[in-house]
Amino acid sequence: MPTQRRYPLKAKEAKQIVEEASKKLKLDLDAKAEVEVVESDVGEIYLIEGKTALFKSGTKILPTLLFTEFTTKAPKIIVDMGAVPYVCKGATVMAPGIVRYEGDFAVGDLVVVADMKFGKTLAVGESLMDSATAKNTQKGPIVKTLHYVGDKVWDYIKKLAE
Repeated sequence: MPTQRRYPLKAKEAKQIVEEASKKLKLDLDAKAEVEVVESDVGEIYLIEGKTALFKSGTKILPTLLFTEFTTKAPKIIVDMGAVPYVCKGATVMAPGIVRYEGDFAVGDLVVVADMKFGKTLAVGESLMDSATAKNTQKGPIVKTLHYVGDKVWDYIKKLAE
């Protein structure tokens, strides 16, 4: 396991992180939740009530693929099985690979990308257009992938969750 430092956040810092995440993820997270930080080679990973929930990418705080509170409620982009290997390498999700949309989203919203066969969450991305426009788009990029199965954060949090 790479070097890491794990410690609880002070209540004020924890509240700030949880409130920022609640707003960005459009979730109602408990502002009094216990938040721990794991400083690692892949960045800062935030555990909420012991669950690997968030990570910091540059200045953005993003949900991990293991954060079920987000992945079960977020708008979903369902892709065909041919798109799966590309999404799992961090590729932008293109219109031709999308089979359907679940839920509404605006430009810049975080969405979940899942496969059509098993419904497995493959990635978290940022929508490049709103859901109404996306549904009528036949070609071009729809979602910029930010975190995906097989990236450094994924590999790290899988070990952390064991």
